[in-house]
Amino acid sequence: MSADNQKGLALAVSSSLFIGASFIIKKKGLKRAGATGVRAGVGGYSYLYEPLWWAGMITMLVGEVANFTAYAFAPAVLVTPLGALSIIVSAALAHVVLKERLHTLGIVGCVLCIVGSTTIVLHAPQEQTIDSVEKVWGLATEPAFLLYTTAVVAVVLLLIFHYVPQCGHTHVLVYIAICSLMGSLSVMSVKALGIALKLTFQGQNQLIYPQTSVFAMVVVTCVLTQMNYLNKALDTFNTAVVSPIYYVMFTSLTILASAIMFKDWDQQSAAEIITELCGFVTILSGTFLLHATKDMGDSSSNMGSLYSPFTPNFRHVKRPEDTMENEEIPLRRTESIRTP
Repeated sequence: MSADNQKGLALAVSSSLFIGASFIIKKKGLKRAGATGVRAGVGGYSYLYEPLWWAGMITMLVGEVANFTAYAFAPAVLVTPLGALSIIVSAALAHVVLKERLHTLGIVGCVLCIVGSTTIVLHAPQEQTIDSVEKVWGLATEPAFLLYTTAVVAVVLLLIFHYVPQCGHTHVLVYIAICSLMGSLSVMSVKALGIALKLTFQGQNQLIYPQTSVFAMVVVTCVLTQMNYLNKALDTFNTAVVSPIYYVMFTSLTILASAIMFKDWDQQSAAEIITELCGFVTILSGTFLLHATKDMGDSSSNMGSLYSPFTPNFRHVKRPEDTMENEEIPLRRTESIRTP
């Protein structure tokens, strides 16, 4: 592994630790703010006055800065899948802090995430040499990536204006799809901006190019959109459901976008690419196992499937923990599970 890849690996791991913890801190802040004001899930912004939510935001920002820097040194195929570590941190803290039970099979899911991450780290492609932001701009304006960008923007607009008002509060994939699609574009822009800053610090000023400003504006737009809809998802659905599904969709789309724009796999053999994909599938298996066993108590083996958000009649099912007077967070808001 090259020196740059090692730097990117260390930054990506530290980023996952901070981001995983931030999910829990923000969740506590959202819950506290929702008790005294309008909840984020119904369009409220009372969480902006909650110090605990801001503590979570600061923790997330620290993690995002580390993640931002990691993309300047290592390819997205290496950095992005390591976000699985944040799921492990989030699930463990949710078990301790939010009293959201982590089943034994959920621990197996955590182990699978670690194994898959290790596989990807050991077979990750080397970062290609880019000597100017103009070269990155050339990659971003190639027909294939322009087609991908157009498709992403079209789908996001469709989700926001059509599906969010109809089923945003009853289908977890709506909010998360918006976050993930915009996230794939934000990562590409973050990587471009990170490369520009790295070259600038090395004495090759890239801030004079207008392309750098364009990438910065795309980052701001995408991140603000992600933050808004991620808050809605966290306030409406269970943390241990949001985290793995968000990871799976975000990582898949980011790897796809990076493969289109930066052509990460062009210099690798078929065996190396297949090994990386196997590592990614292992991580996906771990995240879905975490999700499927989230609501399994020690005495009920099929509760995870009974309350799955993908079950057709899920909207009308009232979960046992919804009536508990403790710190566990219900998977859905009370209003969304009432029979029309």
